[in-house]
Amino acid sequence: MLPHPRGPLSSALLDWWTAGRPLPTTVPEVGNATVDDDLHLALWACYQLHYGGFVGVDDAMEWDPATLAFRARLEAQFEQDLRLEHRAADLPENPPAALRCISGWAGPPLARTVAGRGTLDQLREVSIHRSAYQLKEADPHTWAIPRLRGPGRAAMIEIQADEYGEGVPGEAHCELFAAAMVDLGLDPTFGGYIDRLPGVTLATDNLISMFGLHRRLRGAAVGHLALFEMCSVVPMSHYLRAARRIGGLPALERFYAVHVEVDEHHARLALEGMVAPLVEAEPALGPDVVFGAAALSRVEARLAEHVLGAWSAGRSSLRPDAAARPARRLSAVPALAAAG
Repeated sequence: MLPHPRGPLSSALLDWWTAGRPLPTTVPEVGNATVDDDLHLALWACYQLHYGGFVGVDDAMEWDPATLAFRARLEAQFEQDLRLEHRAADLPENPPAALRCISGWAGPPLARTVAGRGTLDQLREVSIHRSAYQLKEADPHTWAIPRLRGPGRAAMIEIQADEYGEGVPGEAHCELFAAAMVDLGLDPTFGGYIDRLPGVTLATDNLISMFGLHRRLRGAAVGHLALFEMCSVVPMSHYLRAARRIGGLPALERFYAVHVEVDEHHARLALEGMVAPLVEAEPALGPDVVFGAAALSRVEARLAEHVLGAWSAGRSSLRPDAAARPARRLSAVPALAAAG
């Protein structure tokens, strides 16, 4: 279903789709395009037309010129702010070496904190944040496959095949996550919690959609996927530990256990089989490979900082939107210190 608007950008977009009110030809700059609630909801909605669409919105809107022009203006602000914070000179020139360096960046310890003393409600809350991406896991990266050639492409296809459960019904990682949400008493419907997700969360999902949908950013999509696989095992292990400690969540345990198992292989394959041959064949893509990885690290760090900060203050990290449509109301989330 269509989300509820959060400001002038998302209101204008939804009014165009539902009431035919013309979109503005200019988009005012927001204060921080890496986290802005209104910008990221509007951008997420634009991207959703390329995935499952919306009830009541004509599928022809996917290629509507006015919508695409509006989306391009939103993307320009997001990409500009991401590139402004990127410090390529601080990283090795060799892309695989740079990715190894980025994989060692220390971010806020969200997964470790949840593993050590997170509650069931906090595990639910993390799953709601992750639902925007995990319920369509692998799809955004797949956009890059027809834009690559050579051994790097073959490695990406192998990684993606595993993400889709090798074609076995019910085994795709997005399907495993939906079952895990049911375990947690949550609504597994894609987009069911979109009104609860702040801009800092939507940015993590919009990042890979932007990379995947633009051929010029194919290097960034490869860097994003590579770092995603390189940094997955440790946090997934922490969440698996939390699920086992709390107990009674077999589908959630399986989701995390599957990732721990396959991502060790994927980490090596992504760096050695995908990134290295890609930049050897197309050296010009190297800087964007590094940019894509660094951007992923930064958006994930901002999300973790947001969640831990909210918990430390004794409140939920989700939007307290009265118009939200979750399957059931989350109970109050107790305070949790960010250290640990």
